[in-house]
Amino acid sequence: MPYERLRVAKKKSVGTKQVTKAVMKGTARVVYIANDAETRVTGPLIQLCRDRGVEIIRVESMQELGQACGIEVGSASAAILEE
Repeated sequence: MPYERLRVAKKKSVGTKQVTKAVMKGTARVVYIANDAETRVTGPLIQLCRDRGVEIIRVESMQELGQACGIEVGSASAAILEE
């Protein structure tokens, strides 16, 4: 299950704004992007991750990503932060 690392991570960030901040600060280790999220939302984050060399893991849906983060709603992106 690709979400297992995310599910057990002690420190994580959920939501594109928060994940973008984490990538810019250099604290994001792995970024998860939902395939069904709008490209205008995730596109700039994906480019930022590529520029900064942050690993990207694509997941099927926002709903699955939200569940992996332990929240009731879907999420376009999430990140595991360094401890």
